[in-house]
Amino acid sequence: MHAREAINVIINSDELNTTSAYKLLIGAVTPRAIGWVSTLSSSGVANLAPISFFTVVSRIPPMVSLTLQPRSDGTLKDTLVNIRDSGEFVTNLVTLPQAHEMHRSAIEFDSAQDEFDEVGLTKEACEVVKVPRVKDSPIAMECTLDRIIQVGDVNDHVVWGKVVRFHIRDDVYAQNGRIDTAAIPAVGRLAAEYTLADNAFVTPLPADVLSERLGKRSHRLDERSDGWSPVDSAEWSPSGAVKA
Repeated sequence: MHAREAINVIINSDELNTTSAYKLLIGAVTPRAIGWVSTLSSSGVANLAPISFFTVVSRIPPMVSLTLQPRSDGTLKDTLVNIRDSGEFVTNLVTLPQAHEMHRSAIEFDSAQDEFDEVGLTKEACEVVKVPRVKDSPIAMECTLDRIIQVGDVNDHVVWGKVVRFHIRDDVYAQNGRIDTAAIPAVGRLAAEYTLADNAFVTPLPADVLSERLGKRSHRLDERSDGWSPVDSAEWSPSGAVKA
């Protein structure tokens, strides 16, 4: 019996609406790092939100980028407004013990509500920026705004920020100046779900390791049925928000 030959599905991106394109992007670009971004409003209210369109821009100066979609009603997210108005933000690393608080911080709270208080997290002061960081996050980066770039016609914006201070917990900071990533239960994004970074390797892998894993689906930690996805549930929002 011959194995079925794989057939590619070809999709013209010009024929996609915003939601359809978002579904394909979040499923195709995996795993994605999560920038758990804290900001401060002009009236002094702290905001905290997970941004999974998050990556490194440059080394010197060290810079990161965030891409933010609008809220479900089409208005700008508090994260973007606060960065624009204050010129500051902090990215906090998400680890497994804070995963649920991170998930809840994606709820579209009112701008007058402090997400740290709403989800039960402790603030820690930064050195340069006025924005607080998440106390129990093992790594945080204080950032100052470099530029904001509007992209397309659906109110998406890219933020570049210069990292002015790194906060690294001493138990994950190695003597040679690197970070001990194996000691960090980092959480990333898989489409509308999360993933735990709990293995590492360099190539080439032994043939028996490759064959043993070939064709296996990811192991679910939440005990939901295989193939379940939040995208198919009423809780999912194409704005990236979580419905309370």
